Amino acid sequence: MTASKENQTTRRRAPGMSPEQRREMIIRTAIPLITEYGSAVTTAKIARAAGIGEGTIFRVFADKDELLQACIAEALSPEHAIRELGAIDVSQPLPDRLAEAAEALQAQMDRLGAIIGSLGHGGGKHPGTVRGAGRDESTTRIRAALTELLEPDKAALRRPPEQIATLFIGLLFTQPRTEDEPDLTSQELVEVFLHGALSEVAK
Repeated sequence: MTASKENQTTRRRAPGMSPEQRREMIIRTAIPLITEYGSAVTTAKIARAAGIGEGTIFRVFADKDELLQACIAEALSPEHAIRELGAIDVSQPLPDRLAEAAEALQAQMDRLGAIIGSLGHGGGKHPGTVRGAGRDESTTRIRAALTELLEPDKAALRRPPEQIATLFIGLLFTQPRTEDEPDLTSQELVEVFLHGALSEVAK
């Protein structure tokens, strides 16, 4: 084989993305831009960031609104958090497992809050999509993943693992913020959850 033919062989174009792969790539690119610019972000800006032509976006999304809705759905998806929960080593002590779980779930809430907050500044219908079945399904799946983390210590728990998981999620989602006190670290939050608010001296 001559050098020129060999070069032609090695320069074969990489396989193109399927519509679904391209859709996922555009969503991943759009989310940080939506977080920064809100609904004012343009499809032209998203296309430049993705390294594609603007027309490519409209081959997989009907319009900009559909793209924004898809980004909200991705932010709502629990898949990333569930993968992180599933990767936690269950041989660790329970406090360490729950601290890692708290960090993973807090990151999930931060991602969701960032994109919903950006789209919610101008009102409109986008914020409302976080309510309802999508959120319920996400919470159910996260609760199931947390329950698996608690199962090794089932005998030591005062309540069934499913109920403990629900209480833990409730604590994370409603953790209060105070101006004069720093937020609890994941370890501190888990300590209060497992052992209560009283110090050893007070007990």
